[in-house]
Amino acid sequence: MYNDIHIGGVTIHMYGLMIAIGFLIAYIVTEVRAKKRNLDSDIIFGILWCAIFGGLVGTRLLYYIVSIRDIIDDPSIIWNFSNGYVVYGGIIGGVAASYIYSRIKKFIFLDYFDLVMPSVALAQGFGRIGCFFAGCCYGRETDSVIGITFNNSAYAPNGVKLIPTQLISSAGDFIIAAILFVYAGRNKRKGRVASLYLILYSIGRFLIEFLRNDYRGSVGPFSTSQIIAFMLCIVGVVLFIKADKSRDNEIEC
Repeated sequence: MYNDIHIGGVTIHMYGLMIAIGFLIAYIVTEVRAKKRNLDSDIIFGILWCAIFGGLVGTRLLYYIVSIRDIIDDPSIIWNFSNGYVVYGGIIGGVAASYIYSRIKKFIFLDYFDLVMPSVALAQGFGRIGCFFAGCCYGRETDSVIGITFNNSAYAPNGVKLIPTQLISSAGDFIIAAILFVYAGRNKRKGRVASLYLILYSIGRFLIEFLRNDYRGSVGPFSTSQIIAFMLCIVGVVLFIKADKSRDNEIEC
């Protein structure tokens, strides 16, 4: 695939474009749903910037953590911002920044956490398409008919058929978003939509990791992302059960 598309004298970086499209669509969808629930648009806008800046910091910090051995060997990696971003770090960083924002602005975090997370899954679906164009987050070699061959990637091995893990992840993210949107319309307990996102995304991420072949750090036989997925899935299950048992935790749809 080609990450850089040249139109006249303009170069369009597809990875960045798809991420921008994902953020824009997620924001618009969240705003529309916020109005139906009488939630504050200004807070939504604030959460957007928390997600962007907190997410960027989180993706980079987690990359530093999983790549600590490489950084010790080559400290210049710290200042190389052309690559080295871990999605899970972005999720954790974005949520943490949004929670801090909720404490400062004194609004109920779970109301907006539930509102935003389906759109987060939607944005991730577009982001993974960007990964496909760039060739990052690539899969293992395969002889399957679904294999994709990269010829101009700066990240994936070129000239060999690889499992299109980026597109599989993208499809999974869109499916998760659809499930959450439907579930959000039926659920009346705070925290359950967000916790269901954590459960579904963690399960999907844990499984797709078996098909990926790019370096993500490892702990024994599992990748760092699988360990994080396992822990976040537990958090999601606990939050889901807690929300289910709380009688005073209902929201208006």
